[in-house]
Amino acid sequence: MNRKDQIISMLKDEPTSSFLHFALAKEYEKLNDFEEAIKEYEWIRTHDQEYVGMYYHLAAAAIEMDKDEAYIEAVFKEGEAYAQKLGDQHAFAELQNAHMNWEIER
Repeated sequence: MNRKDQIISMLKDEPTSSFLHFALAKEYEKLNDFEEAIKEYEWIRTHDQEYVGMYYHLAAAAIEMDKDEAYIEAVFKEGEAYAQKLGDQHAFAELQNAHMNWEIER
């Protein structure tokens, strides 16, 4: 059983685990399946908005998929707001830097 299948199996026992959904998203990214990765990140975004590490990766996957700029902008802003709310300066700085780089490159 590969890692992706192991995580899917674990999710059957812990379907509300943001950590497992995040791990599954990362596995999908390794397979270049950004659409499935985004679905997993969106699950976290819907159920656990304060899982701030997800926003950076969701935005990156959305950029990889050439998603709508308004969507990407919203992901960055939402992540920055939650990082500030939680006092997570590291996550805030990473999101702000990635956001600024994306704006420059687009």
